[in-house]
Amino acid sequence: MKEMDIALICKALGDSNRLKIVEMLSDGEKCGCKLLEAFEITQPTLSHHMKILCDCGLVSARKEGKWTHYSISEETLTSFQTFIAQLNCQKGGGCACQ
Repeated sequence: MKEMDIALICKALGDSNRLKIVEMLSDGEKCGCKLLEAFEITQPTLSHHMKILCDCGLVSARKEGKWTHYSISEETLTSFQTFIAQLNCQKGGGCACQ
């Protein structure tokens, strides 16, 4: 996964509404109307959030009639999880400039 892709996902998840949307989608596909019921926002605002989540690749959308159904992109989430898992915190690693 490229650094730019990771940055876009982090930016998308930096909004509490989008984070909640991803949490809701973690147990399966949801129609936009169901997502909207969980928030006190307008439909255009939800569409804005969904566009950001889809643009970074974390969420996939499919149309069914006049409704849009959203789900987490398993491939993108797995790649992002792999990136996060490789991060670690080491104390006393020593800086070469000391």
